[in-house]
Amino acid sequence: MNMISAPKGSRVPQVPIVSSISSLASGTDAWLVDIWGVMHNGVSPFPDAARACATFRKIGGTIMLLSNAPRPAASVVEQLQRIGVPDIAYDVILTSGDAARALIAEYAGKAVFHLGPDRDLALYEGTGVNLSELGAAAAIVCTGLFDDNTETPDDYADLLTSAYKLGLPMICANPDLMVERGGKKVWCAGGIAAAYEACGGAVAYAGKPYPPIYNLALEELSRLRGERVGIDRILAIGDGINTDIAGAGRAGIRSVFIASGVHVDGELDARGLDRLFAQASKRPAAAMTRLMW
Repeated sequence: MNMISAPKGSRVPQVPIVSSISSLASGTDAWLVDIWGVMHNGVSPFPDAARACATFRKIGGTIMLLSNAPRPAASVVEQLQRIGVPDIAYDVILTSGDAARALIAEYAGKAVFHLGPDRDLALYEGTGVNLSELGAAAAIVCTGLFDDNTETPDDYADLLTSAYKLGLPMICANPDLMVERGGKKVWCAGGIAAAYEACGGAVAYAGKPYPPIYNLALEELSRLRGERVGIDRILAIGDGINTDIAGAGRAGIRSVFIASGVHVDGELDARGLDRLFAQASKRPAAAMTRLMW
């Protein structure tokens, strides 16, 4: 384990920078691993991360890929196969889309407005809702931007103002603000939801860092392992400070921060980490430039 000492004047425990996850794996039964930014960048897989997860499984650990993808797990499996993340790297996938379906089902028999790309339409299957135009909807379900390659939340100012005037609640199926896709930062549903809240709209969130997805994760891990898995035996691994790390902290789970381009531009160092987590109520147990064994 390679560690960098705390900068002078630091009054809080410094987040150690490690080159291997192996020492942190000791004493854990399961990992909650973020996908985008840890296992791949939306275009290419990260082989070291896949090998680390496969190694942990070989020694008896369980890997749950815990994602803020706004789609059911089955569609994420297809994406992972397309990108090249091997099946041996994980046991199960749980997404914010899975968690969002319960919120959407509360509108069964009613119409909702879908705000997001067509690739997310599988989210509604079996929920009992109908899709409609904004003016006929009882709620908005936001899974992302219509075109995240070219748009930002600013492009939705008029739509969100209209939705607020109609009094429509929003379900955010992906709390991430941004992700890194092939080296480029793109906006996610969380950015739209934040803009809606800023203009007074009500938003219900599914996914990290909110409790429902962690409750589902604990239930599924216990089912997979055939016994209750204590939170002290779980390690969360992710690149999102306000989602992966904050959510794990709220759930009482130790975490490891992976320095993707979402939060770290350049070399990972102790002073940079101190700035990133200056306001954090609970800091990660360690930080890595990438997940590897």
